[in-house]
Amino acid sequence: MSVLATPSEVCVNTETKLPPTPDKKCGYLIDMDGVIYRGNKLIPGSDYFIQSLLEKEIPFLFLTNNSQRSRCDVVLKLANLGINVEIEHIFTCSISTARFLASQKPSGSAYVIGDAGLLTALHDHGYAINDTNPDYVVVGEGRLINFEVLEKGLQLIMDGAKLIATNLDPNCPIDGGIRPGCGSIVAFLETASNRKALSLGKPSPIMMRMARKELDLRTEEVTMIGDTMDTDILGGLQMGYRTVLVYSGSTQPHDLDQYPYAPSLAIPSLKDLITEL
Repeated sequence: MSVLATPSEVCVNTETKLPPTPDKKCGYLIDMDGVIYRGNKLIPGSDYFIQSLLEKEIPFLFLTNNSQRSRCDVVLKLANLGINVEIEHIFTCSISTARFLASQKPSGSAYVIGDAGLLTALHDHGYAINDTNPDYVVVGEGRLINFEVLEKGLQLIMDGAKLIATNLDPNCPIDGGIRPGCGSIVAFLETASNRKALSLGKPSPIMMRMARKELDLRTEEVTMIGDTMDTDILGGLQMGYRTVLVYSGSTQPHDLDQYPYAPSLAIPSLKDLITEL
């Protein structure tokens, strides 16, 4: 397979191993915000990459730490951007959280600090919402979270509920800036309760392994594509996946010196990966 760009254009392979050859079975785990779109704007070329995957029947999943949207919501957002996929192509941290909790304590209950996407995933996996004596306090993103909700969650944790985080992202990008993310809310509860949360979003190996199994691929057949070093790339590296960093989102070339690890490949945007297919 040809190299996608010259060293003068982008950061090229940082490993001696080349990208998978065309005749090798492979699949992709693909971050969304910063890779497919920024806010409500499509990143040029990302739609062509996804269309190529569909046409060639290459397995892939969109892998997101956004717990607010259900899979149907994500499919609609992508459709509005001109990318038509099925709900089976969507794998969120809410799904990994709900699936893990259902495997640990079937038909359990949770007090939820978060939005509809998280509630839907928990309901789909047999979980009831409980604000009296829940098994877990589950934290996701939410625009309507207030101190009363946090105070209630804290009391339930002190009474014995286990603290679960859908992800530990400290903030979320929005048009014109950022807002506090799930990690900020979790940090509040961890500090107040002196308990540590279990995170089930990227880079958690629990979520990364679940996603690989969804693709029905072996470790060496999976490529993780993302724009964030400490979630997408770190999560992929920890699992032994090939990793591709795109500079269309949060991480830029000058940021790489801050990290003691590097992606397998770094490229300007997803369109630069189309020739690989």
